[in-house]
Amino acid sequence: MSAARSIALSADGLRMQFDGVVAVRDVEFSVPSGTTAALVGPPGSGKTTVLETLLGLMRPDAGSVVAARDGGIGAVLQPRGLHPARTVRAQLRIQAAAAGVGDNRVDAVLATLGLRDFAGTRVRDTSEGQQSRLALAQALLTDPRLLVLDDPFEGTDPADRNRLLELLRAHARRGGTTLFTSRSLAEAVPICDQVIVLSAGSVAYQGSPRRLRRNHPDRLVVSTSSAIALATTLASQGFTDAVMRPDGRLAIGDASPEEIRAAAALAKVHLGELVSEPVHPDRVLAILTKSTPPQPYPSPAPATPYGPR
Repeated sequence: MSAARSIALSADGLRMQFDGVVAVRDVEFSVPSGTTAALVGPPGSGKTTVLETLLGLMRPDAGSVVAARDGGIGAVLQPRGLHPARTVRAQLRIQAAAAGVGDNRVDAVLATLGLRDFAGTRVRDTSEGQQSRLALAQALLTDPRLLVLDDPFEGTDPADRNRLLELLRAHARRGGTTLFTSRSLAEAVPICDQVIVLSAGSVAYQGSPRRLRRNHPDRLVVSTSSAIALATTLASQGFTDAVMRPDGRLAIGDASPEEIRAAAALAKVHLGELVSEPVHPDRVLAILTKSTPPQPYPSPAPATPYGPR
């Protein structure tokens, strides 16, 4: 990321507690203008608390937050604040009137979010994914430069998510900034310049998806005439990340195919086919947060396990 970019959002030493229980502890990160960042973590990790503090809805017990307000801020929070008896268009028109924008802008965001065909449908009769799109449509009414979104992919199907991903990409291309939360790292990495992983209120990882991938490389899985002998030889050469699978195969991290073959020759063991096994991003999230891997909504796999960045 360019050092010349201004900072759109930042948290410095953020600490929050409720009824004596620390919910957020010493959280620090910054989001440069024109980039997309995700706060990722399991339920209860502090994502929404951080978001609401950045928006000024809560005052931190310690630390400070900065949110650049030039160009406006559009937010999606939980709950969505949608009136079940209103039609989709009426919900947007009421919000547009409050924001001082005209009905032409309502028509524009209905088209952008693919909601024109549902404009006359009451909110209670729309799907969860459509309601997520409607909440984002509200946030876009004023064409803000900064978007702060709490779990914008909730309830969306693959088509919905692809639409939202492209919208966020287009927002970044125009110089806009986005910070969103997700419980799934797999959902976040295809779009993000930066990932901030929260675990029990603390930052467990901050950086690019590419660096996170380097820290958790794919494994090579191989059948061998003696997995123990191969693992022992690899360990003697510094390759200690080798795990025996229930089927007897060895899953090896860090070592290249050439290094594995050389170790097999030294150990005098026969090797079967080497198969690359990508590490799923949500498995990495579980490792970082010591939690159960989330069950994300089904979605098309990214180009690589950690997206294009």
